[in-house]
Amino acid sequence: METDTTTFKWEGKQAAQINGVTAEQVWSVVSDFCNVHEWFPTVDTCHRVQGTDGQPGLVRYCASTKAKEEETKWAKERLVEIDPIERCLSYEILDNNVGFRSYVATVKVMPVNGGDESDGRSDCRIEWSFVSDPVDGWKKEDLESYVDFCLKHLANKMETNL
Repeated sequence: METDTTTFKWEGKQAAQINGVTAEQVWSVVSDFCNVHEWFPTVDTCHRVQGTDGQPGLVRYCASTKAKEEETKWAKERLVEIDPIERCLSYEILDNNVGFRSYVATVKVMPVNGGDESDGRSDCRIEWSFVSDPVDGWKKEDLESYVDFCLKHLANKMETNL
């Protein structure tokens, strides 16, 4: 009898609409891979570890020291792919102390309302999809909720600041 060695993966996608901001404006923020600490509520440190800004292979270090736990939560993440025409990027977690073994995310920015950005005030949509091994101590719903929370925070902050 053969043993099934297939590893179960979590897959999910969350989306948020960003009103009054063009896809190009949002992409300028999203494509800056090492600025996540300026836009995400759970990250207060992010910097380049190696590689060239805006190029696949760039590795960033992200951390949260705001957590009530004594231990700083951190991750090293690598930019796998970036496409400025399609306004899409993918990254993977290389190392972390949060419990991720394998995690790849894709973030895509697209215009809505027919895509007409000529007035500079068109709305856009941001999608964040992921494929992950199960995370120790989490349920899939926890990861989906975290992604949704971060996207909503990002959308609100961009509507206010861009």
